[in-house]
Amino acid sequence: MATKKKTSADAVDDVKSVEDVKAVKSVEDVKAVEDVEDVKAVDKAPSDDTKKAKEAKPAKVRTINHESFAHRLYVSDFNIAFVEKRRIWFLISGILVVACLSSIIFRGLNLGVDFTGGSVFQVNTTVDANSITDYTATANSVGLPDMGGLQVTTMGNNAVRLQMRTLTTDEVTTMREALAAKAGVDPTAGVNYTLIGPSWGKQITSKGIQAMVIFLVLVALMIGLYFRNWKMSLAAMIGLFHDLIVTVGIYSMVGFTVSPATITGILTILGYSLYDNVVVFDKVRENVVDLERKDFSYSQAADLAVNQVFVRSINTTIVGVLPVLAILLAGVIWLGGQGPLPDLGLAMFVGMITGAWSSIFIATPILCMLKEAEPAMKLHREGVERRMGKAQTQVMITTTLAEQVPALASAQVSAVPVPVEVRHAPSAGRPQPARQSRSQRKG
Repeated sequence: MATKKKTSADAVDDVKSVEDVKAVKSVEDVKAVEDVEDVKAVDKAPSDDTKKAKEAKPAKVRTINHESFAHRLYVSDFNIAFVEKRRIWFLISGILVVACLSSIIFRGLNLGVDFTGGSVFQVNTTVDANSITDYTATANSVGLPDMGGLQVTTMGNNAVRLQMRTLTTDEVTTMREALAAKAGVDPTAGVNYTLIGPSWGKQITSKGIQAMVIFLVLVALMIGLYFRNWKMSLAAMIGLFHDLIVTVGIYSMVGFTVSPATITGILTILGYSLYDNVVVFDKVRENVVDLERKDFSYSQAADLAVNQVFVRSINTTIVGVLPVLAILLAGVIWLGGQGPLPDLGLAMFVGMITGAWSSIFIATPILCMLKEAEPAMKLHREGVERRMGKAQTQVMITTTLAEQVPALASAQVSAVPVPVEVRHAPSAGRPQPARQSRSQRKG
């Protein structure tokens, strides 16, 4: 079969056609690239919304100070060394206790009529908003001496009660006439008079002390049975005595009259202080479970417990103190310090604050001191310190080697031959038996 040979002219034509095709393709590629660039240009062109967004001023971002006390209080992020700094807390409480005891010893308490005895007048009259102020001024206008212990209270809406020191017969008559004239009633029928003797006051005092002693004994038994630990009971009792001394001392300093409402307030705040101690000690007991298997001491576990309940104690104290403060201010400002409200308010206000203080800064450190004195706790603490010391030493060695590795890698090391004396291993100091033949061993 004959084949048709391509001439040179045909080859040239083929080459031209191939070049034309390549040219056409290159033109198409250029157009495609131009189309893509046009699309990109359209995409890059900012829209109206984008322009408005750029023109709009950025919103102010509110920064939160994570180191502030308010933020840490909100998120309950505290790490205070309560037990470690116990000497500071003991010093503060010691100064306060000494000041309160000095005031009680040298200044004394302003005991009310219910404890010392005295004269009581009850005026039958309509009570209004100014009754206490008006009758206080009336009693003082009589001009009798030693009227500093005067107390005026209202009894419902139809009577005003006045308590004062024991008056003589003439003083009783003068006071009755002045009060009757103020109320517009008959001195005999409209003003009732009662004399409270010293024996009644002593009986009230003994009953109050008896109630407080019974309360403290029951508190000690309850804490001991609940926690099954007498050291927790002792620490809680020390905290309660601290609260009692401070509250009574503040009463002595301020000069408020001690009345049955005061005893009620003191018993109430002792219960509040006990509640704070139970909350803290319960968390301590939870943290020290299987303590011998943990790498921290009893004091560190107690510190952790106090930090965990610190915010709760602050919030509970604030919520409890606010209504008590309202009662105290109402009794002092609007009632002029008369009646049971200021007595009750002052006792509860001081006692609730000192109760929160003692449960965290007094009772818990004392508990740690008592527990750390146990032999088992001493051994555990020494073991923890020994393990922590080894861990810190390993960390220091690792850090030092890591820092020295680059320097050792770049150093030039030259090997120097050292003569070695070869010796046979000794027989470890034990005598070796002499070798014997089989016949000798049989014989």
